[in-house]
Amino acid sequence: MENVLVINAGSSSVKLSVFDREKNKLTRIINARAVRLFHEEAQINIYDANNNLLIDKKLSEITVDLPNHKVAIEFFLDWLSQQVNIKLVAVGHRIVHGGPKYSKPVLITDEVNEDLHSYQPLAPLHQQHNLAPVEIVKNLYPDLLQIACFDTAFHQSMPGVAKRFALPKQYYDDGIRRYGFHGLSYEYIVERINKQQIIDGKKIIIAHLGNGASLCAVANKKSIATTMSFTPLDGLVMGTRCGDLDPGVVLHLMSHYSMSAEDISDLLYKESGLRGVSNESNNMRTLLASSLHASVQAVELFCYQVNRHIGALVAELGGVDQIVFTAGIGENSPVIREKICMLAKWLGIALDQQANERGQATISNPESSVEISVIPTNEALMIAKHVLKIYKNS
Repeated sequence: MENVLVINAGSSSVKLSVFDREKNKLTRIINARAVRLFHEEAQINIYDANNNLLIDKKLSEITVDLPNHKVAIEFFLDWLSQQVNIKLVAVGHRIVHGGPKYSKPVLITDEVNEDLHSYQPLAPLHQQHNLAPVEIVKNLYPDLLQIACFDTAFHQSMPGVAKRFALPKQYYDDGIRRYGFHGLSYEYIVERINKQQIIDGKKIIIAHLGNGASLCAVANKKSIATTMSFTPLDGLVMGTRCGDLDPGVVLHLMSHYSMSAEDISDLLYKESGLRGVSNESNNMRTLLASSLHASVQAVELFCYQVNRHIGALVAELGGVDQIVFTAGIGENSPVIREKICMLAKWLGIALDQQANERGQATISNPESSVEISVIPTNEALMIAKHVLKIYKNS
């Protein structure tokens, strides 16, 4: 038996998935999540393939300090080592930023690790946490293959004009350009659609709507444009991130409010978006249930921005055949899907209300000019596939 471990580390959580390979088919057999890291209430839950709870552990019980990524991952790997049917052959890491250098998954060497750490300023909320498990695993299993899979890689296919800002060339050469993110999710969705139908020549917009949110325009199975750009801060309104912002606002914050770069970073990454507008929550369910005017405004702004960017991507594609909703909000909120489709009815969209309420795979009716779909994403499986391919060729 050969198993692949996928690690997706965030700022205060880490997701761990173990996949089993049988006849080149990958099946998730263990799923774990450590939450509330750096807090006394940090805990890890481990589930089997049928989502039965195997372990529910309060991490503060095994450390005198506040539990961090190291505590959680070491606990999981120790538990995993005691499972007689598990044999890890490689580990895949979700890395948000691959910079201008990395356009596909890569084996992590010392040189690669150094490069990826240098991209930390491009994704300050994500990169350092994505990379922390690499060292943790290396210290425990120095000979185990570790592979970096990038959220930026799928968008390397964008044409040059879609990657450029109107800045002097030297800045582009230094890596200041549009990269795009959520690429592993988009890659998985494209693969799923391609298994169901021939999509060569088809014009698709994928809406990855979660706490982090973006859209991607896909033509001939490749990304040609996306809403995030240099960092995961740009584009749509997100849970705590502002999305589109006039750069002059940043200059004004510096000159008028005497805000430092760190202050502005905290404001735009952690205090804006749905949370900032609503002054209540970054959780879409909470906002939809709220009667507060500011929360209603936050939801309206979110949907407005999605429709606005759909329009831009339709222009990039020269039309659209299919819109796909995915990720936490996209998969689970029929209200948001309906609101967005109503705003985008200029495209000739006709929604099947009952199908939408049930979250069916197709939620448009036969008269709709655009097919509207709901497809759950699976970034962990996409990473596992990349890892297995590199492992087999190593």
